[in-house]
Amino acid sequence: MIRLLLTDSDNSTRQALRIGLGAAVGLEVVGEVGTGAELLDAVASVAPSMVLLDLGMPGPDVFAVLLALREQYPQLRILARGELTNEHYIARAFDLGVHGYVLKSSLLSELLHGLGTVAAGRPFLCSAIGLALLSRLYTEKPAPDGAAARLVLGLSKREMEVLSLVAEGLTNAEIAVRLFTSKRTIETHRQNIMEKTQTRNTASLIKLAARQGLLPE
Repeated sequence: MIRLLLTDSDNSTRQALRIGLGAAVGLEVVGEVGTGAELLDAVASVAPSMVLLDLGMPGPDVFAVLLALREQYPQLRILARGELTNEHYIARAFDLGVHGYVLKSSLLSELLHGLGTVAAGRPFLCSAIGLALLSRLYTEKPAPDGAAARLVLGLSKREMEVLSLVAEGLTNAEIAVRLFTSKRTIETHRQNIMEKTQTRNTASLIKLAARQGLLPE
């Protein structure tokens, strides 16, 4: 029997997950929390065998919470659930001790499969992420529109355009002119790109663009 502690920052999402997962055979939802600050206390009080970990929860840095979980409860199985497809972000989650990763957009059936796989002691990666990484592995050069890189990084097509122009050395104002939009919109795109790719500044963005083959020849 899987004793599952459910975490999600959105109350309505937790309710939907509790209903959907609660109907599964061999699984019992023994608790739920909405913030990282509540998680460690909940694990101590309800003694789950597995945590469905929302990587987007508010509160303390979720990776710091994850590290504390692994140190205090080494036998606890953890399936991470997030929105990002960035391979470095996912790799960091595995490095810190998760046993599987599933996208929030995944169907309930795949989530249940992931829970069962992780509970059985095997690693799990949802199909969308697996396909993205395979695409990256077998694509030596990015597609003309950067489709392979965009899939792996989790960026929108417009965000990939902005990243390419950053790599060319254009300023926010110059990018705005090139893309027929406002400087404020470009600033928002850059901030989103940095959040999704875990980069901190323009230099990091340029290094990222270089790794993805986006630098101008």
